[in-house]
Amino acid sequence: MPRINPTPEPLRHEDQLDYTPVPRSVALARHRTTRLVAEWGHPHLAGDVALVASELMTNALLHGSLRDRLIRLRIIATAAMLRVEVSDPRGERLPCPRDATGEDQFGRGLALVGALADGWGVAPRVGVGKTVWAEWGLGLTLCGGDPLARTRE
Repeated sequence: MPRINPTPEPLRHEDQLDYTPVPRSVALARHRTTRLVAEWGHPHLAGDVALVASELMTNALLHGSLRDRLIRLRIIATAAMLRVEVSDPRGERLPCPRDATGEDQFGRGLALVGALADGWGVAPRVGVGKTVWAEWGLGLTLCGGDPLARTRE
């Protein structure tokens, strides 16, 4: 069982932007994510993180959006992890992975998220809505050699 780090790590980088619930926002979020992750020193992860951000934004657009309510993309990095969060106003509509068959046009997004990220989950937002997150460990270890564990929501 991983050890829980009782003191949260300080953020090295943080970016947050709200998007209107329109299809164009998905591409804008993907491009912004690619650029920021590379600028923050993780170009090897930029493609995977951008694809996951795109999938989470698409899910928020299709299943979590309401007219006149924004979708929020937040990207954070500490010394030990990189995290993408997408928040939408529909807290009652939780993401549900499903098994897509070869003929299904939809249903593979969360499987991609699970395959590309080290972990993902969902948490209620303060007020209204939900936040779906995915994160990647950056391979840092503690002084004793144990992998740096982090608290999951």
